Amino acid sequence: MFFVAVLAGVATSSGICCAQYSEKTTVPLSGGVNDSVLVLSLDKALEIALSENVSVKVADKEITRSEYAKKGTYASLFPQIDLTGSYQRTIKKQVVYMDFDISEYTSMAGGAQSAGQTPTSSAAETSTENKEDGGIEMGRWNSYMAGVSASMPLVNAQLWRSLKISGQDVELAVEKARASRLDMVTQVKKTYYAVLLAKENLKVYEEVLQNAIDNFRQTEMKYNVQKASELDYIRTKSNISSAIPNVYDAESNVLLTLWQLKAVMGINLDTEVDVEGSLNDFGQSMFYDIHQNDDYSLDANSDMRQLAIQAEELANTIKLQNEAYLPTLGLQFSYMLNANTNDFKFSQYNWSPYSYVGLSLAIPIFSGGKRYSNVKQSKIQYDELKLRTEDTERQLRIAIQQYLNKMETDMRSYSSALEAVELAQKAYSIASKSYAVGRNTLTDVNDSQLALVQAQLNQCLTIYDFLSVKADLEETLGCDFTENK
Repeated sequence: MFFVAVLAGVATSSGICCAQYSEKTTVPLSGGVNDSVLVLSLDKALEIALSENVSVKVADKEITRSEYAKKGTYASLFPQIDLTGSYQRTIKKQVVYMDFDISEYTSMAGGAQSAGQTPTSSAAETSTENKEDGGIEMGRWNSYMAGVSASMPLVNAQLWRSLKISGQDVELAVEKARASRLDMVTQVKKTYYAVLLAKENLKVYEEVLQNAIDNFRQTEMKYNVQKASELDYIRTKSNISSAIPNVYDAESNVLLTLWQLKAVMGINLDTEVDVEGSLNDFGQSMFYDIHQNDDYSLDANSDMRQLAIQAEELANTIKLQNEAYLPTLGLQFSYMLNANTNDFKFSQYNWSPYSYVGLSLAIPIFSGGKRYSNVKQSKIQYDELKLRTEDTERQLRIAIQQYLNKMETDMRSYSSALEAVELAQKAYSIASKSYAVGRNTLTDVNDSQLALVQAQLNQCLTIYDFLSVKADLEETLGCDFTENK
């Protein structure tokens, strides 16, 4: 009797575990461990994941980065204006040599000074010094330069082509972000279905445990009045011991799949969550019309869209390489101020302005075959991409057919699974009642219970397989959750 009390306590504790799964209190997602439970429908889980999933956030950042890169390319069309400034301190002056005698010029300058005449500015301010070998040191010790320069392309075919390629880079980043969302939606759906499957398995094993306890109680009463053998008594007791680990494993599996769901959604792992509904709810809408469209289009498939964008980019790249043979024309402007002194009396500096405006024309003539090689390289990449696109489309067609065949098989199996569960339930009920009145053996009860468990698990697994394959098919066809809302 003590053993029965222990088993009843185990059953009660299992019932408490089930009760905690069914408790549903909606709470916000903010921080820390919560005593309440966030109950998620499939749509709610997808909405949260679309805003919290890390891969989606990274993909959105990539779109922003590509948009800034496009703006940077457009900036090349506008004038590029720069302020410049420099200072140089001469360490060793440059020496020049001339083929005439400048001593007369030097003596004339000296005579003018002795006569009280004011020397010319060039004679008074020159910093040249005669060397013994006849050379003249040129320049001053300090040199300053400051000014503004500007340039602007007027005719540049490669630059204009690069603008189109930058726009396609943004388009490609948007499509990659869409692919990340599609993949994330598929992962959330599969994980959500896995949680429902784990809970259904737990429910089945809890029923097995409860049935084992009920059979043990009946056998114990018979054994006490000597209407059941000791072998039946021991076997019913053993059935309970065998059923308890399965319940524990099923409970652990539920917790693990819930953690996986939180990780895929990108929410705090300490948040207590649960899912609503059951696999049987999805089973009612399981009959998918797989023949509604004999030619499943891949126009919305993300891989095919990315390949199409890359093909357009390579086509423009080939044109860009060919346009390297064309001349370019640019506009340039510069305004500079120069000062050369031997001291640091800034207020007395004489600044000399220098400015110009002009056009620069560049006509490509010879580059050692570099431009020709670049064009050939881009054409080969374009041919490779065409081959890869054909192979990708072929593989996707095969995958779609496999998904459709699997879904059709699951739909047919589901009808058989429903009938098998109904018959197994009826057989177990008959065997249990017959055993209670002594018309069946315990072996018949165990066999019918095993058949019932297998039928129930097969039914749940059939629904789960169908839903998982359907999620893969929707991702392949490019069915966007946000567009369907």
